[in-house]
Amino acid sequence: MRILTLRRKTLYTTLLLVLAYNINAQDQNIALNQDPKFEQLLNEKRKINPSISVNDSYKIQIFSGKSEEAKKTLTDFKQEFKNIDGTIIFNTPNYKVVVGNFKSKIEAERNLVDIKKRYKNVFLIKPSK
Repeated sequence: MRILTLRRKTLYTTLLLVLAYNINAQDQNIALNQDPKFEQLLNEKRKINPSISVNDSYKIQIFSGKSEEAKKTLTDFKQEFKNIDGTIIFNTPNYKVVVGNFKSKIEAERNLVDIKKRYKNVFLIKPSK
């Protein structure tokens, strides 16, 4: 291994600093040019067809607790209510059993009445918009 002289060390250090000074990371300036009519067109489409939206279905939560109890609750629910789908969602520290995929609040509330007869602590989950 060769020992660099003081002069070469100084030269390499200076060169490194000069090159590092000119290095830029990603610039934060982003220019978005969007036609203002685009937003107007989207709003008109939403007025014409309000059913087009993301995650606009109502759901019913029937359980929140430990994993094994959630699995048992979902199995029991699927045996009793065969036409309503259900799933388990993990939300720290609990497992939640959520059922249904109702398009309207009225439909969800009708099913909520039937489900309340069998399960306690049942409530309607509104869609997030």
